[in-house]
Amino acid sequence: MEKGKLYLVATPIGNLEDITLRAINILKEVALIAAEDTRQTLKLLNHLEISKPLISYHRHNEEIKKDVIIEKLKNGENIAIVTDAGTPAISDPGEEVVKQAIDNDIQVIPIPGACALINALIASGLDTKEFSFYAFLPLNKKLRKNKFEEIKKDEKTVILYEAPHRLIDTLKDILKILGDRNIVVAKEITKIHEKFIRGKVSNIIENIDIPKGEYIILIEGEKIEEKKVFDNMSLEEHYKLYEDQGLEKKEIIKKIAKDKGVTKNEIYQHFI
Repeated sequence: MEKGKLYLVATPIGNLEDITLRAINILKEVALIAAEDTRQTLKLLNHLEISKPLISYHRHNEEIKKDVIIEKLKNGENIAIVTDAGTPAISDPGEEVVKQAIDNDIQVIPIPGACALINALIASGLDTKEFSFYAFLPLNKKLRKNKFEEIKKDEKTVILYEAPHRLIDTLKDILKILGDRNIVVAKEITKIHEKFIRGKVSNIIENIDIPKGEYIILIEGEKIEEKKVFDNMSLEEHYKLYEDQGLEKKEIIKKIAKDKGVTKNEIYQHFI
């Protein structure tokens, strides 16, 4: 008997129009849909006028249900994995059943679509050439501290997911441990209240509204070796470095402030 195929189908992260024609066709064709929350998926299926059998597949029943899914695939059924929003296996269920499907020589087929972290990154204005995704930070204090130390050594753009009730605390941790970096807080991507808040973390903490909705934090990468050089340099030496490059005073102050992780006004006051 020919084995079934496992489809990883990306679903909208907010706007229901953000689903591909291919995803719709796959959801219509499969024998079964394994959903993180069957109630949530049913809303989407009703919107698309699709009627299919659903089974629950989430973090708390993953160990049990992945075996059920694999058996059905072995028996020739094509199955789609969907999460509440976005791409399966990215901070959502899917990774474990994919591993087991591969071990059982079952074809795994990605059906591309919405992914919150990618959409936040491309609209952030930060470096997109290299980035690191850390998902949700640990709640345990020791593990959290260790993760921040790991992030501190990362020179790439860093992407985090965060819940609204922990947003301010996480921003304060970033300021305390990583310094006053340039960051972007992306709120409610693709939804009605979508918003990008850009600036120094200290300024965002002071001015952010009461957090509501879903957030992504993007932190500008910092060259560690370069920062060490700047830390050991006086402001006058730092100024001359850029002056010798032919930059004007305004641009020099802007670059020094960025290198030092402080406001332009602090540097400007020094050179009055």
